[in-house]
Amino acid sequence: MRDKVRTLAYGEWPSPIDAALAAAHDGHPEFVGFVGDEAWWTEPRPTEGGRRTLVRRTADGAEEPVLPAPWNVRSRVMEYGGQPWAGVMRADGPLVVFVNHADQRLYRYEPGGDPRPLTPVSSLGGGLRWVDPRPHPERNEVWCVLEEFTGDGPADVRRVVAAVPLDGSAAEDRDAVRELTDDSHRFVTGPRLSPDGRRAAWLAWDHPRMPWDGTALLVADVSEDGLLGEPRTVGGGPDESVAQAEWSADGTLVYAGDTTGYWNLYRLDVDRGHRTPLCAREEEFGGPLWQVGSRWFALLEGGLVAVVHGRGATALGILDTATGQVVDTDGPWTEFAPSLAVHGSRVIVIGAGPRIAYEVVELDAGTGHARVIGAAHDDPVDPAYYPEPQIRTFLGPAGREIHAHVHPPHHPGCVAPGTELPPYVVWAHGGPTSRAPLALDLAIAYFTSRGIGVAEVNYGGSTGYGREYRNRLREQWGVVDVEDCAAVALALADEGTADRTRLAVRGGSAGGWTAAVSLTTTDVYACGTILYPVLDLTNWGSGDTHDFESRYLDSLVGPPAEEPMRYVERSPTEHADRIGAPFLLLQGLDDVICPPAQCERFLARLEGRGVPHAYITFEGEGHGFRRAETMVRVLEAELSLYAQVFGLNPPGIPTLELAK
Repeated sequence: MRDKVRTLAYGEWPSPIDAALAAAHDGHPEFVGFVGDEAWWTEPRPTEGGRRTLVRRTADGAEEPVLPAPWNVRSRVMEYGGQPWAGVMRADGPLVVFVNHADQRLYRYEPGGDPRPLTPVSSLGGGLRWVDPRPHPERNEVWCVLEEFTGDGPADVRRVVAAVPLDGSAAEDRDAVRELTDDSHRFVTGPRLSPDGRRAAWLAWDHPRMPWDGTALLVADVSEDGLLGEPRTVGGGPDESVAQAEWSADGTLVYAGDTTGYWNLYRLDVDRGHRTPLCAREEEFGGPLWQVGSRWFALLEGGLVAVVHGRGATALGILDTATGQVVDTDGPWTEFAPSLAVHGSRVIVIGAGPRIAYEVVELDAGTGHARVIGAAHDDPVDPAYYPEPQIRTFLGPAGREIHAHVHPPHHPGCVAPGTELPPYVVWAHGGPTSRAPLALDLAIAYFTSRGIGVAEVNYGGSTGYGREYRNRLREQWGVVDVEDCAAVALALADEGTADRTRLAVRGGSAGGWTAAVSLTTTDVYACGTILYPVLDLTNWGSGDTHDFESRYLDSLVGPPAEEPMRYVERSPTEHADRIGAPFLLLQGLDDVICPPAQCERFLARLEGRGVPHAYITFEGEGHGFRRAETMVRVLEAELSLYAQVFGLNPPGIPTLELAK
């Protein structure tokens, strides 16, 4: 029986969800695949330096970690990486290839032995990197993407489709790697072989476009000696984003393209150039290609397709291409990651829900039965302490719709005094071409269970709502995102949900930008938390960041040659003198996407202004924190900031020292 309900001020409710618990459950399984009949995937180990290991589910249903520390299965191609492993089942057992994060080499692994390198090391820039490997069904090779640095600058890089021999002959010999394409395109994805092995298909795009702006779907003939012929463009274009393409058994291509304004599925007869829509809907069957090898659909036998689809939150369904009908899976999952694999009628995917963290789910496409087979959610505390999110739509400037998830303060044993309104923190997601998923996050529960509300805003520019919605941010970054977040915050205050005097803004990466701009251009927030942010547009786009996003600002802000003053006018670094609200700035020292130099320039402009703030840096952390000890420090520091600014007294939290 629970204790009697107590009346305590918001922000002072005792919670079993401490920072260590939230940190231990940060991250989730990724990159599922089949090795023979076995399901495999990657899992985070936040208490082991944030590494990711491979896990297999054996025939008897047991989960076994495959690689011990320090092996870390993670690619850094385009810095955000992608599919880092692949495997096949041979007569003597599994053969797996994977990318090791520390040296970015591709390794061959067979259980019972040690991993053996397949690729060499280069001392130039970021070296040689690999992603989206696929063992060739007939040749003793792995076909994948090679990212090769040719100098020390972030733009000194080339990317090609390549073949790596499985016999280890390229481990010390760069020339033993066969380049299957030239580097005429700046970015490429891994090749997909047709069922007869006679054709390969892949995606490509070039600066200044991002993959969600426009990509080319390329096809080339494969000769008997494993060479690719001249590629030809069969789909996509400057204004159509193709997110994924796969060969069907009959030799046609199925791909997700957004020519209608939504990523929908099409069947393409490559020879005739005839394209047929498979399920025309105003919802998404694809998404932004942040990671090479992301999969929103997988082809089954008999004209069926397993699909992750939806508008906002996603569902897992089976599409019958003959009728265009989709039958969705029953279950508690409201969000599915873009990682699917199929074997026969079996589909494995990663799903989550508002009260369930991401777990590996298997669907039998024949029976429609779904079950958890890996990384099963296990409540670390009584789920009565979990947030109870509300899916809301708000009206912003000019009456535009703004989508958000509102998580009110929630505690099974505490209520606040009747006249008190709760403090709220507006969370701006990263990307910005991304969105906040509808999934259990103990970092959110850390605050809501203490009496602090959280509002995750899928501001204009977010994905999941069609191209028109995400195009709202074109040349409007730092305007629309800031306005939408403020509109949600003020609407919550106006309706009596939140305390107008106790509003905060928080975000990481692109969300850190939104938080920083919000503090320099509005008076909505009493304080803010800024994690590994973009702060200086002029320098970030011209050399402070990596190649993949180095021209992102062309669409988000405008071409720099045409709009140079816009870069100055919107940068928080240029307007640090406008900040009057206390803030917390958190930065990884190994971040190459949003490097520490941005934070240092920002703080130099602020010096002597007497604004209470704290700047905390973390050795060994890059873009996005992965170590448990880092996440503990982050959450406790953030809570202490709110406590000091909002006048709260949370029990057991170290006091964050604020400088002036």
